[in-house]
Amino acid sequence: MKLKFGVVVFPGSNCDHDAYYVTKKLLDQESEFLWHKEKDLKNSDVIILPGGFSYGDYLRTGAIARFSPIMESVIKFANSGGIVLGICNGFQILLEAGLLPGVLLKNESTKFICKDVFLKIQSKNTSFTAFVEKDVLQISIAHGDGNYFADEKTLAELKNNDQIVFQYCNRKGDVDSESNPNGSLMNIAGITNKERNILGMMPHPERCSDKILGNTDGIELFNSLIKYLTN
Repeated sequence: MKLKFGVVVFPGSNCDHDAYYVTKKLLDQESEFLWHKEKDLKNSDVIILPGGFSYGDYLRTGAIARFSPIMESVIKFANSGGIVLGICNGFQILLEAGLLPGVLLKNESTKFICKDVFLKIQSKNTSFTAFVEKDVLQISIAHGDGNYFADEKTLAELKNNDQIVFQYCNRKGDVDSESNPNGSLMNIAGITNKERNILGMMPHPERCSDKILGNTDGIELFNSLIKYLTN
């Protein structure tokens, strides 16, 4: 059994082809681009909102893309239990759409940051992490607005409900301020909703999935999802 991935393309998306390449070429799954002006999800099993600069990040990151016609279908899909992955700008769009709590602010340094970071997997209670054997992953980031913020009540709920999936850490897995690239509260790099079918993360697993790039930690998340949904 193969899964079908739907990769949403907004004006300004620049990681859509990366997500398509990983799911179609590397993992031999079905994959199709979904134009933002359409509403048909084309029977996709998983929706990916890729990274990039949707609508040029005008107004606010993800704020305009949230109102694209296809997001009406994505929201219905997500609310009915469909699997949705938002990566970087996709994470920002999920927050703007109210599918995940919190906001993403300018990086604490106010600079765009592009480098590899280490992520501590804090929850294996998701389809994306359930079958990942490693506790620490090395994944790329590339963002200017990745500083996760939420009020104290929301942060407490995220922690108590095991919704914090990834935290920035060092190579050994220690979660500390020195390993925080953007100022995110609690070093948060990725969260899920209470139902665990929606995952938003700032790092780019699709950029760390091909052996030719020298790092395949990212493909572990996709492999886990496929195993979880097809077994």
